[in-house]
Order: sequence, then structure tokens, then C-alpha cells
Amino acid sequence: YPKILDDEVVGQSAKQVFAEAKKMLDKLVNEKKLKANGVVAFYPANSVNDDIEVYANDKREEKLFTYYGLRQQTLKPKIDGQQRPNMCLSDFIAPKETGIDDYIGLFAVTAGEGVEFYEQQFLKEHDDYASIMFKALTDRLAEAFAEYMHERVRVDLWGYNTKEKLSQAELIKESYLGIRPAPGYPACPEHTVKKEMFQVLNAHDIGMELTESLAMKPASSVSGFYFSHPEAKYFSVDKIDQDQLKDMAVRRAVDIDQLRIWLATNLR
Repeated sequence: YPKILDDEVVGQSAKQVFAEAKKMLDKLVNEKKLKANGVVAFYPANSVNDDIEVYANDKREEKLFTYYGLRQQTLKPKIDGQQRPNMCLSDFIAPKETGIDDYIGLFAVTAGEGVEFYEQQFLKEHDDYASIMFKALTDRLAEAFAEYMHERVRVDLWGYNTKEKLSQAELIKESYLGIRPAPGYPACPEHTVKKEMFQVLNAHDIGMELTESLAMKPASSVSGFYFSHPEAKYFSVDKIDQDQLKDMAVRRAVDIDQLRIWLATNLR
């Protein structure tokens, strides 16, 4: 986008879908039945090897929870003769032994408050196309809300980059300091940490909850971490070896067979 609108093959269809999406978006805005809601929080944190300890207060004595990180185990090509490191999200939080007081952010946002009204409406009208369009739009609205809140965090709520002035194009290219990785995405592919995150954030107060399989409800929702480190960047953990699986089972004090289920897509 926007090049697809002028594509020789699909351009005309893309323009039609785009126009219909804007029409539905206007409907949602005007009717004011769909609402967004969100919560953000910032806590003291330090890394311990590949894990991140999140503390209740600045005394750093009481742990709220530990995020158990996965590290890349890929032989990467060298750049200018230098071996590129295998990354883990804990690399972007100050190690505990340094004595540096670092912090981490948590967030949960949803654009799904009120979806039931429209879902029932489209179901009653047997309008499958409108239902699909609605779900696609609410997903995009949730992502847009997450982007907006991240900007607020950088320049105001956390304020680690108060001088930031980025264009829409620069925001889309993620030309800002810090990252907001979400459980289930490449840098932190395992979902179980969402249980602790939702508890700490009191996510139920904004109408968000988790299913037994740790999917978010409403579906048009996003949750994750905020990292402020100036060198923080997104990456993909990809496949890990059995040695890391065994080590994590010990660190988490969980049955290794259960851990295999949680990490199934990342095991070689």
C-alpha cells in the first residue's frame, strides 16, 4: 500500500476493498459503539543471564515475575570479519550484577470493546463479507492503538525520547528508539508469560482476558513489553537446540515434556 491500488492485476479489486473498508470505518466512527481501551505500566527490571526479573518496586527485592528468554542458536554469516551474536531480549536489560537500575514496560490494548454488537448484526444479516471486513478493521485498529500508545510511552509516559518527531512513514518503518515485542511473535514466541503480564496489568479491568490456550479476548487486542534500550531491535529466535530446552526446564522448574509442548514450533 498504496502501490497495490495501481497494480495492473489486482489494483481495481484493491481499490474496491479499500473503499468498502473506509466506508465501514466511517460507520464505526459515527456510531460510536466500538471502543478502544488500554493499560501500560513500568517496573524495575534486571536481567539474569537469558531471563528478565521484573520487580514490584525500586527496592528490587520482591519479584512480580520472571520472563524466561529464548536465545537464538543460529550460525550467522560474519560481517566485516565479525561474528554476529545470537540475540535474546534479556540483552536489552541491564544485568543484575552490574548494579544498574533498569526498567521495563508492559502493555495491553484492545479495539474490541463493543464487537459483540456488530458480530450479532452481521450474523443476523448473514453478511459474511462484512463480518470478515469488520474483523480485519478491528485488528488494524488494535495495531494502530498499540502504535499510538508506544509513541506516547517514548515521548511522555516513560519519556526516554522526549525529542522524537517522526513522520507517519518513519513510524511505519519503526525508525524510533526502543521496541515493543509481543508474546507469540518471533523475538518471544512462547505465550505463557501473558498470564503474569495480564495479572500485573489488571487487564480484566479494561475488558481483556485470556482463553485456556492463551489467546486474547477480545481477539482484536495486542499485549507485550516495552524496551527502551537504544540498540534494541526486533529479531527472530527461530529454532533452538535440546540443550537450551533442558536448561530452560531447569530454570523454570517445569516438566520438560510440558515445555516441549509450549515451544513446539521452535524446536529442531
